[in-house]
Amino acid sequence: MSEHERTIMAFDDQGREVMIDILVSVKELGELTRAGPVSGEPALRTREGHPVTYLGAGEFSVTLPGEESDLIVRTSDPDFT
Repeated sequence: MSEHERTIMAFDDQGREVMIDILVSVKELGELTRAGPVSGEPALRTREGHPVTYLGAGEFSVTLPGEESDLIVRTSDPDFT
């Protein structure tokens, strides 16, 4: 089950805004394991549902259908710079 954690704004070289949703999958393992909830790796998706890859240093690659190359966007969000 995925839960929305937060949204960040990123921009391409032409100033177009891309909203990136950060989704975290959390599963409750139950009392038998005594481990409590376990969180998986965050999934990154645009608001429209396109896959996003974090490249590092505030840069993301967005895979758009029908495009030959991925769109590179940047954020100034301190958690990703």
